[in-house]
Amino acid sequence: QVQLVESGGGLVQAGGSLKLSCAASGRTFSSYAMGWFRQAPGKEREFVAAISMSGAIRYYADSAKGRFTISRDNAKNTLYLQMNSLKPEDTSIYYCAAAANYGRLRQDEEYNYWGRGTQVTVSS
Repeated sequence: QVQLVESGGGLVQAGGSLKLSCAASGRTFSSYAMGWFRQAPGKEREFVAAISMSGAIRYYADSAKGRFTISRDNAKNTLYLQMNSLKPEDTSIYYCAAAANYGRLRQDEEYNYWGRGTQVTVSS
């Protein structure tokens, strides 16, 4: 069992930055690939970024490339998402998730554990 708790969300103006964190507890954090997803009101949850167990390999949705950076600190059991140049369309609840098996990491069903999410609101 892995417990995930997101933090760092908030209200920011367009063009601003936020850094999300996801604190993990329970089983060995470094045994899981990790991902960030987001869900806006009335929309389906979508993939944002993912990172391999060691942190060596990272994946991004097209909407996140060049603006967002996913990283992890296995010593601190923490996942991060640095978000720069934020746009109003980035407004969503952001969720972190843990995957026991290393796959493409872009689909919800690949992940075994989810946090409750943190709200990010970008004003224009």
